[in-house]
Amino acid sequence: MRDCFDNRSFASVERMGLNKVDFSIIALYLAGITLFGLRFRRKQRTLRDYFLAGREIPWWAISLSIVAAETSTLTIISIPGLAYDTNFTFLQVIMGYVVGRVVISFVLLPHYFRGDLYTAYELIERRFGRGLRSLTAGLFLLTRSAAEGVRVYAVSIVVSIALGTGQITSIAIITALTLIYTFEGGLAAVIWTDVVQTAIYVGGTLVGLVTIAHLVPGGWGAIHSAAATAGKLQVFDFSPSLWKPYTFWSGVIGGTFFTTASHGTDQLIVQRLLAARGQKQSATALLTSGVAILFQFALFLTVGIMLWAYYRVPSAAFGRPDRIYPTFIVSRMPHGISGLLIAAILAAAMSNLSAALNSLSSSAIMDFYARLRPQSDEKMKMRLSRLATLAWALVLFALAVIALHKVGRVVEVGLQIASVAYGALLGAFLLGTLTRRANQSGAMIGMVCGFGIDLYLWLGTSVPWTWWVMIGTSATFAVGWICSLILASGSKL
Repeated sequence: MRDCFDNRSFASVERMGLNKVDFSIIALYLAGITLFGLRFRRKQRTLRDYFLAGREIPWWAISLSIVAAETSTLTIISIPGLAYDTNFTFLQVIMGYVVGRVVISFVLLPHYFRGDLYTAYELIERRFGRGLRSLTAGLFLLTRSAAEGVRVYAVSIVVSIALGTGQITSIAIITALTLIYTFEGGLAAVIWTDVVQTAIYVGGTLVGLVTIAHLVPGGWGAIHSAAATAGKLQVFDFSPSLWKPYTFWSGVIGGTFFTTASHGTDQLIVQRLLAARGQKQSATALLTSGVAILFQFALFLTVGIMLWAYYRVPSAAFGRPDRIYPTFIVSRMPHGISGLLIAAILAAAMSNLSAALNSLSSSAIMDFYARLRPQSDEKMKMRLSRLATLAWALVLFALAVIALHKVGRVVEVGLQIASVAYGALLGAFLLGTLTRRANQSGAMIGMVCGFGIDLYLWLGTSVPWTWWVMIGTSATFAVGWICSLILASGSKL
């Protein structure tokens, strides 16, 4: 197949750009989703309404919301860039994501529905005590805000390419619009806007996929032939190397540990599971979201392979892999479709950001303020919950500006930051649910060790991020259990 993208056409990459129709579609989406989210503000009378949507959300809406919560702009722009440079082996990690959901359904979910919990870390206090609850919640707030800052930064890549605005201005626009309906509507607004936004970005990506196929001479047959010849369609890699990030072993094992931590101990997802009408519906939502996420990542990887077949130039020609898909949308897609796809990417960004704002706010209020000021009435807590949402929006905006100087694929940076904390968090939760002899002091020591090891793996080694959560979890669990036994026997002397 001849190259679809020669040097002359590359020089005119900005040839088309967006027109008034595209801008109208984007503006209509931004205004429409904000107004839709504001519809839920009248129902927010209590903390249960604001943080758990009154526990009245059906399982299918929670399932789509979970998918949207773990799908950010990072996913939509970076996964195609990853496939452009490599192949389908990232899907091995997603297979681990599915297995991890099964583990959560049997190991952690039953504990969350024994009592009236608002956050994941209340379970830790019930098992160990207030000190460890503060430590786990604090670690969540620290790492979730850092990882989310990188995700918000990724939005600026798309908006600046599409609208021509500066990156800081782009970050401010999306943050402000998302804040409006999250501030007013709470988790109900977050979940139901997630449902709409999931339909928009999946539908938009499917339209993009069909469009790319029509732009490549020979269509899908030519794309498949070229990709197969280049080894781009490889899914499984059974090599035993510890240093390759996407092998069957690191993908399935590492992905299982990562998702057990991210969906079982991270308030961003646990908050949605707690909003279900019961444990059975919560488990159904979690498991069906696994099937959806496998399809979704396969879709984004396919887009990347098709872009490779279209351009046939190194990703460095675009500056960075994350710019390939948004550049293609703006410069090569027909008008109207390009506006729809930019709106789809913004949909993923806003759904993820709204989820982060509400979960950070809920943890800050319920895990810290409500315990320090138990005499505060419901009205005061509701007012402070909204102010906390505003405060976290400002924090994420600042972190996104700092992340402007990050290099490499932003999706991997975000996953790395999350992985550093997830090992310690999951280890502590497993100590609480799988053992009876572990105590608070031992678990704290284990968490410090697990977090320290993962921090070292990130900053001082070349061990792939896919292994970090498993290593951190194992270290936290082993050290925490041994120290608990030592401290318990010492107290008896």
